[in-house]
Amino acid sequence: MTTPPALSPTPEWLAHLNDPQREAVLTTEGPVLMLAGAGTGKTAALTHRLAHIVRERLAWPSEILCVTFTNKAAREMRERVGRLTGGALEGMPWLGTFHSVGAKMLRRHAELVDLKSNFTIIDTDDQLRLLKTLIREHEIDEKRWPPRQLAGLIDSWKNKGLTPADLTPVDNESYANGRGQEIYRLYQARLISLNACDFGDLLLHVLTIFRQHHDVLEQYRQRFKYVLVDEYQDTNAVQYLWLRLIAQSRKNICVVGDDDQSIYSWRGAEVANILRFDKDFPGAKVIKLEQNYRSTPQILAAASGLIAANSQRLGKTLWTQLPEGPKVRVIGVWDAPEEARRVGEEIERLEREGLGLDQIAILVRAQYQTREFEDRFIQIGLSYRIVGGFRFYERAEIRDALAYLRVIAQPADDLAFERIYNQPKRGLGDKTLEKMYQHARRTGQPLAAAGLELADSDDLPARARGTIANLMRLFVQWRAMAEAVTPADLMRAVLEESGYDAMLKADRSPEAAGRAENLTELARAMEEYETLEDFLEHVALVMDNDARDDGEKVTIMTMHAAKGLEFDHVFLPGWEEGVFPSQRSLDEGGLASLEEERRLAYVAITRARRKCTILHAANRRIFGQWNSSIPSRFVEELPEEQIEVETTMTGGKSLWQANWSESEDPFAHVSQSRPERSSARGPGWQRALATGYDTKQQRVRESTSSAASFASRPRTDITVGMRVFHEKFGYGEVTGQEGNKLLIAFDHAGEKRVIDSFVSLG
Repeated sequence: MTTPPALSPTPEWLAHLNDPQREAVLTTEGPVLMLAGAGTGKTAALTHRLAHIVRERLAWPSEILCVTFTNKAAREMRERVGRLTGGALEGMPWLGTFHSVGAKMLRRHAELVDLKSNFTIIDTDDQLRLLKTLIREHEIDEKRWPPRQLAGLIDSWKNKGLTPADLTPVDNESYANGRGQEIYRLYQARLISLNACDFGDLLLHVLTIFRQHHDVLEQYRQRFKYVLVDEYQDTNAVQYLWLRLIAQSRKNICVVGDDDQSIYSWRGAEVANILRFDKDFPGAKVIKLEQNYRSTPQILAAASGLIAANSQRLGKTLWTQLPEGPKVRVIGVWDAPEEARRVGEEIERLEREGLGLDQIAILVRAQYQTREFEDRFIQIGLSYRIVGGFRFYERAEIRDALAYLRVIAQPADDLAFERIYNQPKRGLGDKTLEKMYQHARRTGQPLAAAGLELADSDDLPARARGTIANLMRLFVQWRAMAEAVTPADLMRAVLEESGYDAMLKADRSPEAAGRAENLTELARAMEEYETLEDFLEHVALVMDNDARDDGEKVTIMTMHAAKGLEFDHVFLPGWEEGVFPSQRSLDEGGLASLEEERRLAYVAITRARRKCTILHAANRRIFGQWNSSIPSRFVEELPEEQIEVETTMTGGKSLWQANWSESEDPFAHVSQSRPERSSARGPGWQRALATGYDTKQQRVRESTSSAASFASRPRTDITVGMRVFHEKFGYGEVTGQEGNKLLIAFDHAGEKRVIDSFVSLG
């Protein structure tokens, strides 16, 4: 391996780089690990290295493989290197994401895995439809073993570089009691027959080709004189194996990454890839980029002190020449609502001092934490945006729950009813909905009322009629319940009795647990409102704020989504055991997950340029129950000399509680309700269910139709004895009439009870 010395004089276009960056640029031969800490200018070093190779004509652009993780990163690198080289990068075909480069290779050699070069890349929806077909064909219980769970397993297997033949007995047992390998093999075969592949195949197929066809691998080894890899700490097994095979010959591979920022194991990333780089490529030169250009010395010292507790790391110490700043603040509050109030007050103060809202961020560990801040900021008129995920009230499961509540509050809300009439799945298809809409338009009724009338006729199949009638019966119960229990308990009842909770419990996808957490948080949020109408009005105000996109706004996002970003002032709420580090992560991954959670804390702190504020609450609602919380172990691991501890607690109570008398309930502010309401499923609940509404079809109809205002008027042009025509049953004679219901003896279908709006004079 030849390592050029620090050249002198330095080329003018490299003069602004620091010494380690220049060394990383100029060390072109042999394996190089650029260990780049947060904010140390790794992008500048990587782009200058690529530009240097092209400018010095060490290789043609077509002889360089450069892979990134996002299309945006690839595009920005191409533009920056193009500027440095005067446009010499126009002919570089192998700069792109792992998947885009893999797709290009696969199209060149598709026949080696029984594909044609014009293969289709299917998306997630197509994948789920195909898996659903296979599951049904092989008589597997779809509810117990949902397609989404299988899709997640197949994706994880492909991320590990495993073909169906490579699965272990443990892998095989993870689906349908030992049928994982069989269905995976059938899925791959079906894709081949369709001349298609999914995203995981783009690298897995190429890896298979490299392993089975050494001549093809040798072509690429000879082609690529240099290999550059960005964000190496985020590579998964198949990416790692693919890169190692290509680079093992020339060994001119430079990887850039930070073992302290490996936070994506849940999508297959393996921090071990960067930790063992020098073993995969003996003699590798490790160049540490430690000069930070982003944060104050206090922020860097706090982050470095915290991450030092991890054992699985290569080790580096960040430093900066930036001016001194304030210490990292650690604030203890009484509960989550006070946490949101405190952050809101701090932001208003910063805004008065001249700091733009765009330079302020709130980074949370879990999506459900955003709700408390959204609600508070609406109350005080503080503009905000949710980045890297849906706003709380825009998430699919929240919209579903709100749709149920809207129909309870207003039976004429057709948009809400259409959203949930078959959610969760009840076997009511598009044809049923079309029938309901036809009848609603003909009679001028809301969709729900039209469906109820159809349920009392033969215009729909028996199964659909029974399903609609049961759903309407539930809405009657819920409307009666709304007068006797709190909105929060009403929400919990709806989620349970509608089957929505059961649907999420049966869903074994990685997202299901988060969706359930969001619904738990929704019910908790409703405890602060006395009536269902008050809560729905509040949601409308929140959604109106979300629809406006003008002016500066505070950014609210998860810590994972914040990687690569920076802000002047960062707030980090929820630093309590069980919230952060996440109890679920610890339960599932043990020590390895704890170290990844600590890396996530490191990432969060280093997003701050000037100020960082960490908050923890003494009490927090988790899964609907109040729990006393203790500060996160990460708070204890922060170096004392770099933090300023503040608390609003006085004698076990927050300052705003300190003036209360001892007899007052410290949690009363959370669940105050009207005296006539029951906050649990007690007598009030029983009275609501004891009215007998669910046993009498007429009462169901009256409630669903919002009294008699939606009642249909009978047609006056049809009388008993007339010949009529029905689009489903054909011709027949009217033998009876009751309101808008007709009893008709059809020529071929027999006697049926139908609604008059569905017949025409025969």
